[in-house]
Amino acid sequence: MTSSSHTKRIDPTDTKGIEAMAHVRAMLTFIGEDPDREGLVDTPMRVVHAMREHFSGYGMDPADELSRTFSEIDGYDQMVLLTGIDIHSHCEHHMVPFVGKAHVAYIPNGKVVGLSKLAKVVEIFSKRLQVQEKLTAQIANAIQTHLQPLGAAVVVQARHYCMCYRGVRQPHAWTTTSKLTGIFLEDPATRSEFLRLISLGQAPAAGM
Repeated sequence: MTSSSHTKRIDPTDTKGIEAMAHVRAMLTFIGEDPDREGLVDTPMRVVHAMREHFSGYGMDPADELSRTFSEIDGYDQMVLLTGIDIHSHCEHHMVPFVGKAHVAYIPNGKVVGLSKLAKVVEIFSKRLQVQEKLTAQIANAIQTHLQPLGAAVVVQARHYCMCYRGVRQPHAWTTTSKLTGIFLEDPATRSEFLRLISLGQAPAAGM
């Protein structure tokens, strides 16, 4: 059985997909490869499928994820924090990956949202071409806009492959960005609590 038997074919009526496959073939030729050799025959199709998965965030709206809220929270008005959300995104400058973690918090103003929805908002914005600074702001702004909490806070920590194995070649460098709104920006005590809880919320090392 050939490898192509396991790969979903591109629908012949999918004109955008067919066009994208032609561009992938051109890129293979550009780098000095033969797109017709056995190992690469199905590569354009696989790349198109992968690209649709990598950038599926363009077809999703964070408002849909944050629209269902719950108000029966017995007056809860303290911080809600989700730490260690995986980020897999792509730099819009070189279209290479950057990966890391996001830490997201908000202080409810009479309503909360399901925790999985916070992770979904991170995923939606991650699965687009990004710069880390914009990604961080988009997550925080979406939470602030749609939940209207007393404040929102987002910290993103990531390694960028565009500087790990090319350019300055710094494979151990991490980039940290933050976006604070409302009480997180205005109240130093709330901000300090957020940063302390991020540290406490880190996953323990294996074996601990």
